Amino acid sequence: MDKREITLGHSPDPDDAFMFYALADNKINTDGLTFKHVIQDIETLNRRAMNAELDVTAVSIHAYAYVLDQYALLTSGASIGDNYGPLVVSRKPMTIGDLQHTTIAVPGLMTTAYLALRLCVGDVKTVVVPFDKIMDSVERGEADVGLLIHEGQLTYTARGLHKVVDLGEWWKSQTGLPLPLGGNAIRKSLGDELIEKVSRLLRESIEYGLANREVAVRHSMKYGRGMEESLTDKFVGMYVNDYTIDYGDRGRQAVKLLLERGHSAGIIPRPVELEFK
Repeated sequence: MDKREITLGHSPDPDDAFMFYALADNKINTDGLTFKHVIQDIETLNRRAMNAELDVTAVSIHAYAYVLDQYALLTSGASIGDNYGPLVVSRKPMTIGDLQHTTIAVPGLMTTAYLALRLCVGDVKTVVVPFDKIMDSVERGEADVGLLIHEGQLTYTARGLHKVVDLGEWWKSQTGLPLPLGGNAIRKSLGDELIEKVSRLLRESIEYGLANREVAVRHSMKYGRGMEESLTDKFVGMYVNDYTIDYGDRGRQAVKLLLERGHSAGIIPRPVELEFK
């Protein structure tokens, strides 16, 4: 069987590393496929998806609204927070209403965190800062408030910062649904047969990690930016869950509603027809 290389983009965070551990360390039979891992921050991957540069890529659910002509969402690989999600933090205590009068450091305008922020707060002043520099920006006073994704959701209190709103909690209170933050998208031009094979292998990789949790967590720690093993395990548990194996009806409903509300609010320019593979 001829080898076929699949480019696989994912972000440098513990949950993605956990999902793809089995592929990165050759723990499962890949049925003639080889995977080239491309590790970049999620906003860079979102932008690359606009040009359909990678075969498979992690993508923000918000960004999927802009790449659906080229990509379909895989049924596995979702990062979904059920009553938790991106956090808005500040140097001093404040309310959601106060945010209208601040500058908020955000990890990218294509991130789902940004979309959820806009749905929660409205049109606010933002500045784009790399996700791992946002707390620094707030501490230095370069931004009044920061929008945290990845492990910052667990480590902000150690920096003396205050939670203004958890956008996953806010979304659950508004809709009763979990907040779908990211997923894996696959280029539709690969064709149905190859898409089905890749989809199966990515699901097997996630299932392998869950079945071999301790070693998979240790592998993912290198992407935790100093988090100890117990905190890395907690973070992985937040975003690698039943929804990650398959969105299920509630996960699909949440994606549909989030993108509909983004369109209704004028943030997403056109209606989104979801396509899962």
